[in-house]
This record gives sequence, C-alpha cells and structure tokens, in this order.
Amino acid sequence: MQFQVIIIGAGPAGCSTSLFLSKHKIPHLIIDKSCFPRDKICGDALSGKVIEVLKKYDENIVQSMAADSSHFLGSWGVKFVAPNGKALDIPFKQNTNAEQHAPGFISRRMHFDAFMVQQLDLNYATLWTGVEVKNITSILENKCINIIKEGQEQMLECKVVVGCDGDRSIVEKSLLPRSMDPKHYCAGIRAYFKNVSGLHPQNFIELHFLEELLPGYLWIFPLGDGSCNVGAGMLSEYAGSKKINLRVQMLKAIANNKNINERFADAQLEGKIQGWGLPLGSKKRKLSGDGFLLAGDAASLIDPFTGEGIGNALYSGYFAAEAIAQAIALNDYSAKFFAVHYDQPLYNRLWAELKLSHKMQQLSKYNQLFNFVVDRAHKSATLRNTISCMFEDLDLRAQFKNPVFWWKMMIGK
Repeated sequence: MQFQVIIIGAGPAGCSTSLFLSKHKIPHLIIDKSCFPRDKICGDALSGKVIEVLKKYDENIVQSMAADSSHFLGSWGVKFVAPNGKALDIPFKQNTNAEQHAPGFISRRMHFDAFMVQQLDLNYATLWTGVEVKNITSILENKCINIIKEGQEQMLECKVVVGCDGDRSIVEKSLLPRSMDPKHYCAGIRAYFKNVSGLHPQNFIELHFLEELLPGYLWIFPLGDGSCNVGAGMLSEYAGSKKINLRVQMLKAIANNKNINERFADAQLEGKIQGWGLPLGSKKRKLSGDGFLLAGDAASLIDPFTGEGIGNALYSGYFAAEAIAQAIALNDYSAKFFAVHYDQPLYNRLWAELKLSHKMQQLSKYNQLFNFVVDRAHKSATLRNTISCMFEDLDLRAQFKNPVFWWKMMIGK
C-alpha cells in the first residue's frame, strides 16, 4: 500500500502534524499501536505554547477546552518553592484582565490525547489504531514500513515518514540510531492523589525544589476532577551515579518535608506510581534525514528545567507539516532539504528557551543559589516580571545580557 506521508504515533506531535497537513489539504496516514482513549505517563500540564499552536489551527479548539473545566482545568501561574521552603508565586500573564480563558491548562493525557484525536480532519487523515510498526527500511527513494494490522503482516510505502512515536522511537531506531545520553535525559515518576490540601485558588502548578530531590524537583498539579498529579523528576546521570530510587525519594519527601506533609495528611493514592523517561532538549540533535522527520519526544524536545514537552511537541508537528508541504511542492525529500526547512526553523523557535532552561537546570542543583534567587525575586519586581515573561515566551536573551537587569535584581527593584 502506498501513501505520500505516514505519521507514526497519534500523540500530541502526531496529531499536530496531521492537523496542519490537513490544513494544506495533504492526504496522509496516521498509525498508533494503542487504541484511544489510552493513558500516557506525564505531568499533564498544557503550557501557553500548546494554546499558541492550537490557535494557529483553529481558535475554537481552545474555546472548547476552556468550556470543559472537568477535563481541562485552567491554570494561571506557577509556584516555585526553594529548598529553604520559601515560595514564589509567578503568574503566567502579567495582565489577566483581557484574557478570555486561562493561559494554560492541566489535563490528564487520557483525556487530552483522545481530544486531539477527535480533532483530526478525516477528509485528509486516515487513522489506524491498534497497529504495531515492526521496522522501517529505505528502498530507493521510498520508506518501507512493516506493520502488524489485525494480526496480519503488511508492507506500506511512502515518500516521507514522520516519527512521532515518543521516547525509544522505532523511526529513530530504524533511520537515525543513537544511544541515550544520561546527561540529557531525565527519569520521571507520576502518581495521582485525592484530597491534597492547600492548592492555589487560581490552580497554580507547583514546583518544589527539595534538597532530597536536587538536581530535580517534586511537582503538584491540580486537576479538574479534584485530584492532583504528583510526581518527581531527576537528571538520569545524577540518579544513576548516586543510585537514587526516585519513588522512594518522592514518598520520603512527602512524608518528611514540613511544607508538604500536612497537605497530604488525608491524601489517598489512586492506582500505582509509574515511571517513564524524558529525552531532554538540552543539546541540538539532527532531527531529520532523507525522507523522514522526528517530532515531539522522538526528537528529544522536552524542556530541561520544567520537564514540559507537549507544547514543543505541538510546535514540532506544526513545523513538520510546513516542511512536508514545501517538500511535496518541490518534489524534494532529501536530508539537506529537511535540515533547512524543518530542523532550522524549529530550533529557531525553540533553541533560545531550551538553552536558557538548560542553564537553569544546571544552576538548580546549588540549593543556596536557588534560595538566593527566590529571596531576591520576593524583593525584585524586575526579576518577578522577567520570570513571568518567560512563560509568555518573550525573548529574554537581551535582558539576561544587560548588566542593568542584574543590578536591579541585586538591589531588589
């Protein structure tokens, strides 16, 4: 069976690629090994970048999310808690008066991914679920994909394949094999708890930089059903070298930390604590080649500091579709073409903030420095506004290079 474009994976990156291919009226096939709705281990936070990309496609999608508060809880900011217990509330937007809905949302991936699949334009998208991809090879100018569908082995051919199949991507393994780098990879665990108290009235997400979890953090994200997504993440290089059991450390932190344990006095664990890997976007990688592109977690685009990956996944899908549309128009599916028309534009959009987040990740392991920054931010409107602007995706490089900014921060202005 022959197709022009095949997308492997119907998560956020795959759905984003599909939506924008449909906007270009390009027929394509999407394959996913799961059937929806299905769970995906994740922090469940949907950043402002998620909203940006969805609005590029159709603003009505965001409006329908905002109207469904049980599945999409609006979040207006983030609470940073330093190792010394001092907290700093940072709104996602400095001026919220004109906002029609929250700048970000929190949604279980069971709901969000199924919601995204429902948005697909079936005039151009053909969706196959419950289909396993066994391997991918190159024959002449085409990609050949061996699948198992309804118990039968089939062979598909296409001009371009998009790998949106997450960490340990079969597309990456087949066409751009590389080993996991623990310096740019994070271990994460996630659990759901009922009856966590002390949540922010505007549903701020919480990042607790506790001494027992540095260089990493514990998060508490409220959900629309009254429960919380609670988890912890730590750089794999550090967790491996110190032989840290992240599950044990997270439960220990909840039980022993005076700023947290009272809030979990009546909390009940729902289901199991589950773990997964996060390929970080803290170094530039090759994202494409002859007849293929990688997007989302398969492209290692997770923010090194916050651990957020859905917004970057949606952006990668958008840029992938734009590049494919140009490739079809020019009949050029070469590695050189995609490097210029996919890798470069995507990194132009994301690299400045990924690089900044990597620096912040490296600094977060110094607890005294983190305590100092949070303390300064309490006294410095300049620093608070700058951190807030980070979530509005403004270009901060000029401010961080400006000595006047640091002087204002140091004197508390």
